[in-house]
Amino acid sequence: MQIIPVMLCFFAMGFVDLVGTASNYVQNDLGLSDAEANIFPSLVFFWFLLFSVPTGMLMNKIGRKKTVLISLVVTLVSLIIPIFGNSYSIMLIAFSLLGIGNAIMQTSLNPLVSNLISSDRLASTLTFGQFVKAIASFLAPIIASWAALTMLPTFGLGWRFLFVIFAIICCLSVAFLGATPIAEEKTDSNEVSIFKCLKLLANPFILICFIGIMCHVGIDVGTNATAPKIIIERIGLPIEDASFATGLYFIFRTAGCFVGAIILRYISSKKFFAISTIIMLIAMGILLFANSITSIYIGVSLIGLGNSNVFPIIFAQAITALPDNKNEVSGLMIMGLFGGTVFPLAMGIASDAIGQIGAIAVMAIGVVYLMYYTAKIK
Repeated sequence: MQIIPVMLCFFAMGFVDLVGTASNYVQNDLGLSDAEANIFPSLVFFWFLLFSVPTGMLMNKIGRKKTVLISLVVTLVSLIIPIFGNSYSIMLIAFSLLGIGNAIMQTSLNPLVSNLISSDRLASTLTFGQFVKAIASFLAPIIASWAALTMLPTFGLGWRFLFVIFAIICCLSVAFLGATPIAEEKTDSNEVSIFKCLKLLANPFILICFIGIMCHVGIDVGTNATAPKIIIERIGLPIEDASFATGLYFIFRTAGCFVGAIILRYISSKKFFAISTIIMLIAMGILLFANSITSIYIGVSLIGLGNSNVFPIIFAQAITALPDNKNEVSGLMIMGLFGGTVFPLAMGIASDAIGQIGAIAVMAIGVVYLMYYTAKIK
């Protein structure tokens, strides 16, 4: 019963992925360029750079469960703000708070799972958590499209009705986790500092894990935001129809997480990771030359399938490598989600210069690195 409210928190963690869908709608509403619109996902993941390591230290002081509860409250505030408007400044504030809340949540929730699950089952359990997270991710574009077409005459919110639904679920997450007792191991908060946390990057394996996380989230956020733009550019569909590609990506990512949670109990992480990166490399090749809606859908689906289990494998590898520094390593790995800032910015600049083929090329660089990382997996 303890794992149920924790998995509901994983669902709330998936709210951060609405930023790709939301940025496309805001771009359409305000008439922004690709580079201007990509500031939104970049801003969300910028806060991972600043808050992840301090969150690791906060966990040592107040515990993982209390830290997760703080993150849920911050996330709730971020979901309420857009209900009152969709101006550029309002969305900047909302996405900033969403990024801060998610940075705190991802840093604290993953190691909280380790209090409930043995280390040999950690990778598969974290993968199942990503499966639950992905359900929220693929529901976001579906709800936004539905709300854009049906809720505007009734509430005047349009696609922003998505924030109302997610805010209600976030309230439930706070209530259920707050009422659930979870025993945590004691840590010595006096021995931890930001410098000592960052010093762990001197460990070669921790460093390549950190860069691997950057590439994973860059591909994830990049596909989330770019898939509809590829369809708009090459096929000419409107945003309401093109956003189905984002939902398709998350459907396959969700399915990949569910299948991965089962398969990882029977085959090695290294072999499964290698298969995942090969699938993504094939997908990038398809998207570079795709000129039909079917081929674009196939490419986007394969990226979702291949990228679905990258994060839990890398994360489990990192905290297993340094079991006495779980909180600190967790902070460093989640700081790697800063890749969600670097990649969209680079992709926005590249797509403004040469079209969406430039954005795809940027993501392909991340896939190549993950192929290199495969050889380093224990």
